[in-house]
Amino acid sequence: MMDTGQSEPKWRRRAEDRPDEVLDASLKLFAQNGFAATKVEDIATEAGISKGAVYRYFSSKEEIFESLVKRAIAPIAERTEDLARTSHEDSAVLLKAVLTVAATKLSDPDTLALPRIVLQEASRFPELAQTYRRQVIDRAIGALELIIEKGIARGDFRPVNARLAVRNVIGPLLAHFLLGQTFGIDREASASPHSFIESHYDILMRGLMKPETGEPQ
Repeated sequence: MMDTGQSEPKWRRRAEDRPDEVLDASLKLFAQNGFAATKVEDIATEAGISKGAVYRYFSSKEEIFESLVKRAIAPIAERTEDLARTSHEDSAVLLKAVLTVAATKLSDPDTLALPRIVLQEASRFPELAQTYRRQVIDRAIGALELIIEKGIARGDFRPVNARLAVRNVIGPLLAHFLLGQTFGIDREASASPHSFIESHYDILMRGLMKPETGEPQ
């Protein structure tokens, strides 16, 4: 059959593709209009399916949001947990690897849209914040704490409060991308995260690394 160059109508695509189409449509509308202002029928129209078809895959907008988090970000938190538990890599090297993966992911506007939506809507929809915390934040914090604690135990890092240190790891990372993609400050830098990671890692390690013998602790 001749290729006309036109995409196949959404209603003719495989049923197993439709949940992802619903998620893609939802993310676009949530980011543009906000979670509260987006209706299920809007999502259905954007996805090219019926409102009933949306409910065939998702019971509510909240479930759609949770599925977006699970698809985009939760796998990174899961991978970070696994590395923190099982890796025998040098603690500083492992921490840099985790930061690089996170920064690369957050440089994608679709990924950063999710925490932005949470920040915008949390006062009206606290369940969104709880979902994001459960799926991402708690897991990431736990993994980073474990990496820092292992580094302290191995003598790589000086003794610090690991739970508080994690804030110093995560905070600048989130601020960098939110400043770039939300406020347009150094937008080009936020789209290319490697220079920031090198700077952040350098400053972070100077605070974490155990001083050489004779240096003040």
